Amino acid sequence: MSLPTRYKLIFRVPPSALSKCKEAIFAAGAGRYPGAGQYTEVCFQTTGTGQFRPGDSANPNIGKVGVLESVEEVMVETLCVGKDVAMKAVEALKAAHPYEEVGYEVLKLENF
Repeated sequence: MSLPTRYKLIFRVPPSALSKCKEAIFAAGAGRYPGAGQYTEVCFQTTGTGQFRPGDSANPNIGKVGVLESVEEVMVETLCVGKDVAMKAVEALKAAHPYEEVGYEVLKLENF
């Protein structure tokens, strides 16, 4: 039996936009486990400090051009079953996220 390809979506977001971003990715199908338990809206999140320095042509949501900024951010990890779900979740994340450049990763997972 062939299992669907699974992906892990990882992103960072300021706490003020956390709920909006999670709602968007879950509505796109992220966070659903394919097992008998039918779990939905599953994620893991941790709080930490992010840093960035906006370049000359940036229009930063937080901070000022040329100034190194450190901000509290929440890192969220969730499962996406199928490439189409991963792509829709990233699209939804970008639309909901307040940053000009959204920090995210998509990792292809192995099925064992």
